Amino acid sequence: MKRLLNIAAVVAVAIATPASAADVEWKMTAAIGEGSFFYQNFMERFANNVDTLTQGRVSIKPFGAGVLAPAFKAYEVVQDGVVEAGHSTPSYLVNQDPTNAIFASFPGGMSGEATLHWVYEGGGEKLLQDFRREEMGLHSLVVGIGTSEIMAHSNVKIETVDDLKGVKYRTSGAFAAVLQEKFGGVPTVVPGNEIYTLLQRKGVDAIEWSTPGANITEGFHEVAPYLIMPGVHQPSFLWEVFVKQETWDGLPDDLKALITAAAKLTTYESFTHFGDKDIRAMDEFRKTKVEIVNMVPAEAEKIREAGRDWARAKASEKIEAGDRRMQDVLDSYLAYQASWAANSGYLVRDAAE
Repeated sequence: MKRLLNIAAVVAVAIATPASAADVEWKMTAAIGEGSFFYQNFMERFANNVDTLTQGRVSIKPFGAGVLAPAFKAYEVVQDGVVEAGHSTPSYLVNQDPTNAIFASFPGGMSGEATLHWVYEGGGEKLLQDFRREEMGLHSLVVGIGTSEIMAHSNVKIETVDDLKGVKYRTSGAFAAVLQEKFGGVPTVVPGNEIYTLLQRKGVDAIEWSTPGANITEGFHEVAPYLIMPGVHQPSFLWEVFVKQETWDGLPDDLKALITAAAKLTTYESFTHFGDKDIRAMDEFRKTKVEIVNMVPAEAEKIREAGRDWARAKASEKIEAGDRRMQDVLDSYLAYQASWAANSGYLVRDAAE
C-alpha cells in the first residue's frame, strides 16, 4: 500500500504540471515481436505510462524485434549507443553470466507474488541495478514481473523427468542448462516470433514461452496436443527496460522520479493483467482439444531441486573465479524465499475443491 501511495503521489504531481513539448525522445528496441502479448503489456504500457506521468516531456517509441536490432541484441545495441533504450529479460543473458538467472527466475525459484515483493521491498531491484551499472554500464528499470509459466506445449507427453530425456525443447535461461545437464534434454533457443512455426513443423518436440494468458494468444495449443503443467521451470519472470547509465545520469531528477514511477506502475498493472488473463486462458484451454497434463508432483519437485543445485553450483564457480556477486544475489533471493515460505501461511489460497 505504501508503494502504491508513493506512485500515486508522483502521479498527482505529474498531472498538476503543465504539459510541454518532449524534452527527451528515446527509441526502444525489443526482444519480442511488435503486437505480441509482452510487447503490449510491458513495452507499450510503459511508454504510455511515461508519456502520462511526464506530461509528454519524455517520448518513448517502441519497436519490435528485428526492426532496430535482432531480438537477442537489445542489450548490446543500447550499450553501443545505437538505440537509446531496450527492453528484454535477463534470461537471455544467462549464458554470458549466470547471475542473470536469479533475476530472471529459475527452476526452484519464487512465485511471482514473492518475487514482486523481493524486487521492490527485499532489495532485488537495487541488486539488479548495481549489477547492470557495474557490469554493463546500463541503468535498469523493472517493468514486468510475471506469474508462473506453462511448462510446455508439447508433441510428447511429459509426466516425469525421465520423459525429458532426448526431448528437443525450445527454452532459454537456467532451465536450458538444467534440462541438458540434469535430465538429458536438448535445449534450443529461438526468438518468440519463430516459436509457433517451429512447433507446427515439429522442428522441436516441446516449447515453453510464457504464461497461459500470453500463450493462448500465440495459438501453440492449436499445433501441439499436450499442455504440460505446472511451470516449475519458470515460476516467475522479470523483464526490464534499460538505458546507458550516462543517459540516465543526464536526466533531471524530476524526470528520473517520474520514469521510475512509470516503470513500477507498469509492473503492478501488468502483474494483475497477467493474472486475470491467465485464469481466463486456462478456462479457454479446457474447452479445446488440447490435453492438459499435470506432472507427477514428486517429479516436478526434482526439477525444482535441480534448479537450486544448479544455481548454487554456478555461484560457487563464480566465487572460485574471484567474483562473489552471484552468491550475494542468490543469498538475498533464497533468504527471502525461505522467509516467504515460512511466514506466509496466514494467506488464503483459492484452489479447486
